[in-house]
Amino acid sequence: MYKEIKEKAQQLPPITLEEMSGIKLMNRTDTKFVASFEQLNAFLLAVQGKYYIQEKEGERLAEYHTTYFDTPDYEMYRMHHCGKKVREKIRVRTYLDSNDTFLEVKNKNNHGRTKKKRIMVEGVDTLRAEGENVIPFLAKHAWYTLDDVSPVIENWFNRITLVNFGKSERLTIDFNLRFHHLKSDEHNKLERVAIIELKRDGNVPSPALEIIRTLRIRRSGFSKYCIGSALTHKGLKRNNFKERLMMIHKMENK
Repeated sequence: MYKEIKEKAQQLPPITLEEMSGIKLMNRTDTKFVASFEQLNAFLLAVQGKYYIQEKEGERLAEYHTTYFDTPDYEMYRMHHCGKKVREKIRVRTYLDSNDTFLEVKNKNNHGRTKKKRIMVEGVDTLRAEGENVIPFLAKHAWYTLDDVSPVIENWFNRITLVNFGKSERLTIDFNLRFHHLKSDEHNKLERVAIIELKRDGNVPSPALEIIRTLRIRRSGFSKYCIGSALTHKGLKRNNFKERLMMIHKMENK
């Protein structure tokens, strides 16, 4: 999958991080879609002539490593599983191509808007040592303190970032997902599933939506934290994720 996607990514015109500086969309609406490997291939062909692809130092398929935190009773996971509209995620994400690492807090409100705040940190293991910056950051932006949470799951994935020619939206495509649950020590991976996420300030027109509809790519919520946890921790409730897990299973075994 990686090789074929990389070949198609090379066919799109590049855009630099500097040219994308005005499209941060830190207060945005997110719409997620789950695509099969075949649909992703078709999608990347169809967006040619409509989208730029982010390129940094010649690399177009960025690699990420993320560690998610939760309470001992998995309160953040349970809130998402129960369908709570207002919810929070806390994570440490490393951009492996540059080795930049950030502590991030993502909050979703009851209007479906996501706000993300972040600060640069050394890593997961140094958060307490960096308390002078970390503690006030969490106090201002998060519902939890460092004493309330601990690392529970890590993942790795590749990401393609697209920007439409009008520079009014950003589209991310995550694939080659791998998970490791730190409590159960279970591993899992998704090799034929991609997560397409459309990120806009409001409902500005999107060239990608018509392509997505034509290819019958299914709109579906997909939390890498929650789905990864459901795949790697048998003790967690997953009833409300059952439909998504079945869809993923079919794509993986097609």
